[in-house]
Amino acid sequence: GPLSWHDARAGAVPVDPAALGDLIIKGKDRPASYHLAVVVDDAEQGVTDVVRGEEVFAATHAHRVLQALLGLPTPHYHHHALVVDAGGKRLAKRSAGLSLAELRAGGLSGAQLAANLRAGRFPVGISLRRA
Repeated sequence: GPLSWHDARAGAVPVDPAALGDLIIKGKDRPASYHLAVVVDDAEQGVTDVVRGEEVFAATHAHRVLQALLGLPTPHYHHHALVVDAGGKRLAKRSAGLSLAELRAGGLSGAQLAANLRAGRFPVGISLRRA
């Protein structure tokens, strides 16, 4: 059948060649692309499940094509909704989002944070945006 991959939220996802665009694997004066490196590293390390944010969902089309071309196994994927601040801005290190260290400094342990997240409770000012 057609080339596809499975996502825990989206189900079976047929590869969309239009989502690939012009995929540069390796330039003359640059190292291998993230796309090539991640599929080779995942296979080499025996990764069976990939959990990452929905903002890179489209990149998985390219990863699945590379896996097929290179004869590499295809992990199971779970692209999760993003954790955002009260204004809807994605929390990320590069945008000075709350860090675990800051939450711990505020008295929240890692175990408490994990339990709260599993229960749908987020630190003050944080909400989960659903795709």
